[in-house]
Amino acid sequence: MNNKCQFSIIGPGVMGEAIIKGLLKNKVVVASCIITAGPRQERLDELQQRYQIQTTLENKSSVDQADVVILCIKPQKFTLVMNELNNHIPPDALVISIIAGATLDSLITGLKHTAVVRSMPNTPAQIGEGMTVWTHRPDVTEQQHNLARQILAALGEEIFVDDESYIDMATAVSGTGPAYVFLFLESMIDAGVHLGLPRRIAEEMVVQTIQGSVDYYVQNESHPARLRNQVTSPGGTSATALYYLEKMGFRTAISRAIWAAFTRSQELGKGQAHQDPEKI
Repeated sequence: MNNKCQFSIIGPGVMGEAIIKGLLKNKVVVASCIITAGPRQERLDELQQRYQIQTTLENKSSVDQADVVILCIKPQKFTLVMNELNNHIPPDALVISIIAGATLDSLITGLKHTAVVRSMPNTPAQIGEGMTVWTHRPDVTEQQHNLARQILAALGEEIFVDDESYIDMATAVSGTGPAYVFLFLESMIDAGVHLGLPRRIAEEMVVQTIQGSVDYYVQNESHPARLRNQVTSPGGTSATALYYLEKMGFRTAISRAIWAAFTRSQELGKGQAHQDPEKI
């Protein structure tokens, strides 16, 4: 556990709290060395009481003594926060951003600071089961790289990539991915209820089916198509259901959704307004 490294976490939302929880659970840093900044005093008080960390309403003052600054703000707050922190980050500090769409160029220019990591975690980070893809420029030292890896590993699995364009792709696949899974989960449960199952039973059946299927895939190390074929008997119920899904464009819908999310991530990075997915 690090008793000296000072962490500033700007943005006390769901992901900001997930990072605090992960850092403390994995003993990356002690609570007294974490300060969180945000605009709502009641939320800061809640986090202070829950984790015994320091808090402040001032973004700028939170980074004064920081060795690590983690930006957990919404993309819409990007310009405001950059203006506050511009040329104010300590020279040797490491900055880690989880801001969707915010490019390294925009972060480095906005902060006037070069030791910046761009990352994209996802919702399961809240229970230490997240997937984070991250990258940085050569200005980040080996020591800072290793520290960033330790921090992001506290959220679950992490993958470092050399090509920044992979981050927008990761945003569309793993960053947004839990939403697709939750929608599929919800749809299956509702379908079970429509058939006549009690919701409690439908939920238990669907959750275990999805969880068990993923675990089986991981242990089998086979292509998903091969596993699908194993449970699809000719003329059977699985074959009938899969035929209908294919006929309704199931794969195409998923592909288009991920492409739309990828395009939106790029739009956010350029500060553009939202486009109609139907025109993408």
